[in-house]
Amino acid sequence: MDGIVYLEDGSIYKGKGFGKKGVSVGEIVFNTSATGYQEILTDPTNAGTIITMTYPVIGGIGVNSIENESSNIYAKGFIVKGLSTISSNYLMEKDLEDFLIEKGVVGVAGVDTRSITRKIRSKGTMKCVIANIDISTDELKKIIEEEKEKEENFVKEVSTKKYVHIPGTGTKVAVVDFGVKNSIIKSLKDRDCDITIVPYNTSYKELRNLNPDGVLLSNGPGNPKLVPEGIELTKHLLGKLPIFGIGLGHQILALALGADIYKMKCGHRGLNHGIYDFERDKAYITSQNHSYAVKDQDLDKLGIIVTHKNLNDGSVEGLKHKYYPVFSVQFSPEGAPGPTDMEYIFDKFIDICVGKEVKYGA
Repeated sequence: MDGIVYLEDGSIYKGKGFGKKGVSVGEIVFNTSATGYQEILTDPTNAGTIITMTYPVIGGIGVNSIENESSNIYAKGFIVKGLSTISSNYLMEKDLEDFLIEKGVVGVAGVDTRSITRKIRSKGTMKCVIANIDISTDELKKIIEEEKEKEENFVKEVSTKKYVHIPGTGTKVAVVDFGVKNSIIKSLKDRDCDITIVPYNTSYKELRNLNPDGVLLSNGPGNPKLVPEGIELTKHLLGKLPIFGIGLGHQILALALGADIYKMKCGHRGLNHGIYDFERDKAYITSQNHSYAVKDQDLDKLGIIVTHKNLNDGSVEGLKHKYYPVFSVQFSPEGAPGPTDMEYIFDKFIDICVGKEVKYGA
């Protein structure tokens, strides 16, 4: 089964198809992670993207039911250089291809992923069509032309449709679900939080009726400006409850505080992104997965303090407010996949929720 990757700029890469047979269109991105392909695929933050893995061989440990970050794959496609022909791991339940077929995801293997990555780095993310069925380049070009100006709100697709309560005896946390990862919920469960996951369009009144000690604005896909419900909710919450934002939630908090965001050229996706924590005077390696970032412009005038910055490009990786009990990070403090050095940030959130002096760990 042949496969083809057709980029918005007309570039064509031919390889072998795998996964579900079909055609799929999305925004092509690259991820530099050497491990964690299952968590990457099932992360709702990747909704609408076609993921190119830079590591040369993918699929060697199969997949299992333990390490999913959600119940589905919201990515539109998967591109790898080498698809492992042998999968073996003590947790393995099925191989990668069977997983993609089950979830309806088109894959292409055997292409020059280094060339694709270099193109994205030089030209920026762009629309892409992948196919593993017989289709002409003219048809692929037509699909690109029809789709390239579209910008979808994938938060509507990935957010919970109903309240989900996970009982605990500790801090009561309302999680606004813009596409929350299972590992973030696990980090709260590990701290015995009483958790209520609510839809992205929950109103201020509905959320306050839950009487939470604090609010977590979750990660999620796409442009935060396409989620006005989340921005408005956060504006109402300022000064009323402690708020902790992660990923898209970080950007939504910044917008609610009056800051602006921008789309990055090729985003940050991988397990090896260095950041600097000003408050602890330490550098850390973090897991990241985002296309947008907060503009580092006039933040002081808005009462915003930058707490973390990226060591590669200087972009804003964390913030807090001078007066409100709110803070956020752009990276994934829970790791999954990736380093868990930043999990202390969840402890910081809990301490703020219960009114303790903020602790930053050892």
